Amino acid sequence: MGDPKFPIRKYERPSHPWEGERIKRESNLVFKYGLKNKKELWKVQSFLRELRRQARTLQARNRTGDEQSLKEREALLLKCRRLGIVQEGADLNDLLLITVDDVLGRRLQTLAFKKGMAHTIDQARQFIVHGHVTLNGKKFTVPGYLVRKGEDESISYRDVSPLSSDMHPMRPAADFVGVLKEPRQEEEQGRFGRGGRRPSSRGPPRRDRRPTSPPSSPQAVNAGQQVAQQKPAENTGGSESKDGKSE
Repeated sequence: MGDPKFPIRKYERPSHPWEGERIKRESNLVFKYGLKNKKELWKVQSFLRELRRQARTLQARNRTGDEQSLKEREALLLKCRRLGIVQEGADLNDLLLITVDDVLGRRLQTLAFKKGMAHTIDQARQFIVHGHVTLNGKKFTVPGYLVRKGEDESISYRDVSPLSSDMHPMRPAADFVGVLKEPRQEEEQGRFGRGGRRPSSRGPPRRDRRPTSPPSSPQAVNAGQQVAQQKPAENTGGSESKDGKSE
């Protein structure tokens, strides 16, 4: 069981922390399903990784004719059918085709949003954490709870919650249906562009700060040329000596 002060970690971190494609893919899933952080995504990935490992192990044991593996196979398939991530009549090969979106789509937060109980996926998480949502008549405050098959219709507002009133301003319309949105191109590139760097507030480089004269018009250029031509003509007169006499 272990010490409750030191719970066992139920997820595995990525083996390489700096992979651009993986970071971009994880960020898109966090945005799409309104996750708090990537730790929630890693928990789902670890759960799916363990599910696939069990399926591959049972496939190898079934080839040897192990009777115990048949019971474990039925128990594993029954578990996945209860969670709603596979259909009836699925086999071990279907378990290997389960994606992260299939598991994230069974979260209480996702189903509450698709049912039209909140305007956004983040607002659905807020309603659940604040105790406004019930499942089978019981209050649930865990957005990541995997709803079992057949419990979708029992998701509703809590009776004592102000949101149970149809006139509450934060409650969506009766015909509203939540649709998950994909991240926009600007959000995929980052807040400050593709490189993700904050623009410099110190202005342009120093060489670009030099004051530049405004562009002169053709009339001003012609006038300047005429003045330059008149100056030598004014100095053609006789020059005066120091005594005031002209030479």
